[in-house]
Amino acid sequence: MNRAVALADRLAMPAFKLLAAINVLFFLSFLLVAALAAGEARAEPPECKGVDLMEALRKDDPAAARTIEDQARATPNGSGLLWKIEKDGLGTSYLFGTMHMTDARVTTLPPDAQAAFDASSIVVTDVLDQAKMMAAIMQKPELMMFTDQTTLQSLLAPEDAAAVEAALTERGIPLGSVAKMKPWILSAMVALPACEMARKAAGLPVLDVKLAQDAEAAGKELRGLETATDQLEAMASLPMEFHVRALVETLKLGDRIDDVIESMIALYLKGEVGAIWPLFSAVLPDGAGEDSYAAFEEVMVTARNKTMALEAEPILREGGAFIAIGALHLPGAEGVVEALRKAGYTVTPVS
Repeated sequence: MNRAVALADRLAMPAFKLLAAINVLFFLSFLLVAALAAGEARAEPPECKGVDLMEALRKDDPAAARTIEDQARATPNGSGLLWKIEKDGLGTSYLFGTMHMTDARVTTLPPDAQAAFDASSIVVTDVLDQAKMMAAIMQKPELMMFTDQTTLQSLLAPEDAAAVEAALTERGIPLGSVAKMKPWILSAMVALPACEMARKAAGLPVLDVKLAQDAEAAGKELRGLETATDQLEAMASLPMEFHVRALVETLKLGDRIDDVIESMIALYLKGEVGAIWPLFSAVLPDGAGEDSYAAFEEVMVTARNKTMALEAEPILREGGAFIAIGALHLPGAEGVVEALRKAGYTVTPVS
């Protein structure tokens, strides 16, 4: 048996699609899930366990691994998390790619990023205060809940409704209690491993929130690039069918999501953001996911890249900024790195 398929079988239940991986990328690309999962500090949460699929692929199918690496190298600005931003007459600023996770490997900044953070006078994150985030969300309940006769069950085929109910019950969530919840809000609760959600519920901050906390503690000026409403409206603009199918497939994935997350963290720690999608495309066999990813990328990545670059410019003109955004926004011909270059800045990777 082809080893890549064998690796996919490790992850996938019979009907699993790339849509589940897209859903994970979706919720790691913005900060809403951090606010939804935040809670009071409790006992030490469990460690996450998962297999690094890229490392496994290098051992079991080197040719497939090389293909992924080639695709990653072909992605503009696909390697590197920290970027120096310079322009004549302006103070130096930095752009840093984050991952909205609580994992200690992620929340501990590399030495060069820590030095850039320490030297900054302004720290910029995706979204500011989580309390304000939740307040903004509550002002537009239609973005979170169905306000008409629609229910989650009414959007599901009978077999999917049964699978969703069973998966939610296993997580201690009665289907009836979330019947009026929009599928993207429910996905925010289930698109990450139980261990990660437990850490968030225990009060451990994701990297972006930790950076904001550290900035405030150090007396730095803290600013945001987006509002929670911006994020929710972008999410809600995607077709309902996308969200429903993504929720179903993510729930079907169950605890195999640990492998997806571990693989993403491993690539992130190496700064190889451009390899994330090629890896999933190789080991999660479902061509139908490509169209879904294209829609996701346009709305949740590309369009927001333009907004982030535009909002960052007046801050960059002040100099001395450390701008932290989701790492998925860095690479690509339409990524934030390229957008800033087009705006006249010299943007170079910091090794």
